[in-house]
Parts: sequence; C-alpha cells; structure tokens
Amino acid sequence: MKASQFLISTLKEAPADAEVVSHKLMTRAGLIKKLGAGIYNYMPMGLRVIRKVEAIVREEMNRAGAIEMTMPVVQPAELWQETGRFDKMGPELLRIKDRHGRDFVIQPTSEEVVTDVVRQEVRSYKQLPKNFYQIQTKFRDERRPRFGLMRGREFTMKDAYSFDRDMASAKASYQVMAGAYRKIFDRFGLTYRAVAADSGAIGGDLSEEFQVIAATGEDAIVYCPSSSYAANMEKAEALAPSQTRGAASQTLTKTATPGKSTCEDVAALLNMPLSTTVKSLVLATDTLNEQGEIVKSQVWLLLLRGDHDMNEVKVGKLPGMEGGFRFATLSEIEDHFGCKPGYLGPVNLKKPVHVVADRDVAVMADWICGANEEDFHITGVNWGRDLPEPALVADIRNVVAGDKSPDGQGELAIERGIEVGHVFYLGTKYSKAMNATFLGEDGKPQFLEMGCYGIGITRLPAAAIEQNHDERGIIWPDAIAPFTAVVCPIGMDRSEAVKAEAERVYNGLLAAGVDVILDDRGERPGAMFADWELIGVPHRITIGDKGLKDGVVEYQHRRDAESSKVPVADILAHFKARLSA
Repeated sequence: MKASQFLISTLKEAPADAEVVSHKLMTRAGLIKKLGAGIYNYMPMGLRVIRKVEAIVREEMNRAGAIEMTMPVVQPAELWQETGRFDKMGPELLRIKDRHGRDFVIQPTSEEVVTDVVRQEVRSYKQLPKNFYQIQTKFRDERRPRFGLMRGREFTMKDAYSFDRDMASAKASYQVMAGAYRKIFDRFGLTYRAVAADSGAIGGDLSEEFQVIAATGEDAIVYCPSSSYAANMEKAEALAPSQTRGAASQTLTKTATPGKSTCEDVAALLNMPLSTTVKSLVLATDTLNEQGEIVKSQVWLLLLRGDHDMNEVKVGKLPGMEGGFRFATLSEIEDHFGCKPGYLGPVNLKKPVHVVADRDVAVMADWICGANEEDFHITGVNWGRDLPEPALVADIRNVVAGDKSPDGQGELAIERGIEVGHVFYLGTKYSKAMNATFLGEDGKPQFLEMGCYGIGITRLPAAAIEQNHDERGIIWPDAIAPFTAVVCPIGMDRSEAVKAEAERVYNGLLAAGVDVILDDRGERPGAMFADWELIGVPHRITIGDKGLKDGVVEYQHRRDAESSKVPVADILAHFKARLSA
C-alpha cells in the first residue's frame, strides 16, 4: 500500500467530548469518526486493525473446532419473549416495529436465535457437541455512551455458543474455549489476565473474564503476585480473619459526634483508627403478589468495618437476598432505627431487623457505631455483652490489597483492567426456556447444555491503546497494527536515489509478506514522522540522501528513543530480526 492511495486523516487536537486516551488517539489518528452518540464510522486505518483482530479470532476459533455462521442483526421479538428477555432486559434492548406492527429487536447478543437454530437442526446425541460462532454487529442502547469504542452503542462482537449432551461434556467444551481464548490474547501481544468472574443468577464457578491491564480500566482485578490466583472484585473472596475476637476492655459509652455522619469523620474526631469503626448499611427485600405489588418488606442491617466497602454481588447471594434487594427508604430507616442515616447502629433498635455482620466485624471488640440518635455515636461496643451475636456472618465486602489470597499462597494485589472477553457456562437456562432438546442414548429427550463465549472485537483496539501509548500517540503490537511497517523517504520527489531505495525496500518487505506502507505523499520529515507516531505503526524505516551517501538507512521501533543506522544492504535482514524479536 502507498500512502498516496490510502486515506490518512490525522488531527492535531482531539474532540472536546473525548474523555479517555483511546478515544482521543483513535479520533486524532483517523481510525474512527463519530456519526452519532456511541456510533462511529470505522475509517480505513481503523478497519485494518479490526480486520486483523477478527482474523486472529477466526483462526483460533476454527482451530478449536467452532463453526462460523452469521445471525441477523434484526431479530423477531417472539424468540426473546420465549425466554422472557424481551420484557426483562430493560431499555438497553432496542425494540422496533416493522410496517405491520410486529415487534423486533436489534440484537445485543444471540442466545435465543442460536438456540432456535440448534433445536431445529440437532435431533440426536450423535450430533453433539457443536459450537457455533459469529462475528457480527451488536447494538445496546447505553444510557450514556462514552469513551469512544470502549462504551459505544453499536459495536462488533465475536459471540460463540456451545451445545452439549450433559454437564461434563459442557465443561469440557468450556475448557476448550478457555484455552482458545488464551491463545487469542497471547497472539494479540497484550498484557492481560484471565480472572475468575461471578456467574450471576445461574450459579456455578465456570466463568472467566479476560482483562487487558490498563491504569484507566473500569474494572478492579484482584490477583496474587506469588500464585496464579486472579478474580474480578465481585468474585474475590475475603477470607475470615485468622485471629479470634478479643475480650471487651471498654465500657459502652454514648459519645457526642456533632455533624460527624461518616466513619472517616468520627474516627478523626475521636482520634481512633478507621478500622475500629463499623458502618451500617440498611437494605430491604420485597415480597410481591401476582400483580407485582409489594405485599411485604423486610429490613436488613449490614455491618462492615469502616474502612471496607460492600460487595453487592456477594450480598445478593445471602440467604433471603437471592431474589434481589434495594436500599431501604428514609421512612423505613426511621421506622426501625428512629434516626436518619449517618448515625445508625445495631444497638437500641426501635424494631427488629435482620443483622448480617461481615467476617471482619464478627471478630471485632470495643468497636464504634452510630447511636441511633442524631449527632451521637457509641464507643466500646461488644458482641454478646451489648447486643446479641450476629444472626448471620458472611463475606460481604470487597477485598483490599494486602488481604490473604484465597489459595493460601500470599497476599492479594489489585490492578485495573478492561474486560475484552468472557467465557461462561450457561447450563440449561435457554434450552429449557425454549424447549431445545435432543434424544439421548436412552431415546428420551434431554435439554441441551450450553456455554457462551464473547470477545469485544471493536473494544479490543481501544483497550490495546489504553495499555500502549505515549505522549506522541499509539504504540500498536505488531499483530494488530494497521500496518506493521512504514517506509519514510525524505525528499522522494527530489531524489531519484531516495525514490529507488525506498521502492526497493518497500518491494522487499512486500515480498517477505510484511504489511508495509510507503509514505509517498511528499510530506516534510517532521509532519511525516508525527503522523506515523500518532497512528502507532511499530516499525519505521527512514531513507534520505544524506544517509545514502554514507551507505545507511535508519530503523526505529515505535518504542525506541532513537533510530539506529543500518547499512543499506542489511536493512531487510535487520528488519526481519527485529520483527522476530
């Protein structure tokens, strides 16, 4: 490819609505162009990256035995109504009507459609296992699309769905996909972690997220530096403290804390460590009748150490909380505690509540909590003496750096990541809802066991940029760069020698199978170099009259601080060596 035949459209400034690095650089480098909120044109430079991502994914999916197909972007609502997701999914599911008034959806994912295909095509256990995948446009009507391709409304995703005869076979298919994903992300050349993820309402332990490590990532990744343990924040277990509860050594005392409604403020006022305070979080669960009306509500008091935060996913798995919970209303709080939030605690309640103590709180002695009276807290609180032992002790908090690793191999550390892939065991959730069965060896119908596996094709380039950039622009890994190399001739239009050498090097790289572009635009060196540094092409070969007189050309990797002089005759061999390295 020659630059004069391509579209290179760089900008000096990022648009005002670009908040994160990837959005700014993808726009400035001419990879994407905004069409509407969360909707982008993939420009020629950006599309080359996307196609390389797709090629790697396709090769490894095919190698793993998955079968490619394509399912419609516009799908009949009837299938989504079978599973109940047409009503339950909420406003992110874009619903439309055709000219006849029939309901359709713009697909955000395709579990229903692929299950419909398989229930028609697969009749016998002899046809299993099967794994179908597609690389297709998706749409989710985000409330607030932002961050460019990181959280857009229209995007491209690779979604795959496995179908098996029983749970053991489904778990084997899951492991094949988990292995294929590791090969895919290894080939991308990115630093990533495969982390254990929460399986949600379906339950089970077979769920992993693939997170590209980046300081700007939205997700907190928990890992143990001295072992292979890794999990997302929702999944990571906070082990019970090894120490036993100490004996009470303080008297129960009501202490004035005027205007101090947070644990941080109270600890500072009393000159006590934040870890001696206990925060009170008041939740509620509702029982509904057939009309969806609340007929009964129960109030829960969750107690966490003042320096810890509640983990909503863990709380949602507590006995009695599985059906969902909400934060209690002000009237419910005042009815049970006789006080407004900020000064709540488990001592001297007006009405009984369900008390859940985090594991760390359960072993605390002489702790501090709200007095259920405005501007007052209680110090010297002790279980058994001042209030009953907690009815339920559970892990309900987020882990923090320094906690013991659940595998017993060291202490936990936390870093940020961007989720770009997810493998998930579904079980029979969709096959039961859609009556997707096959005949087993006994001749009786059985429900198909399913797994699903996604990769954010258009999100991945943005994640790669968040991980790989500097003040000059993008730094692409070789595997997904729009071009692997660029040949930059200086004064090509004025020097036959430069032009001839540039053509020789360019043609030599093409012959070697290198994805190379020759910048024949006649730009000044500064502008030309700035463009390619912004775009992030990893390898650059510069050819000029002065160097040719000395018998050399210049090679520079995008990460190198300076260029290296290489004899003209050796440049192709030198380049191949750097490419291999």
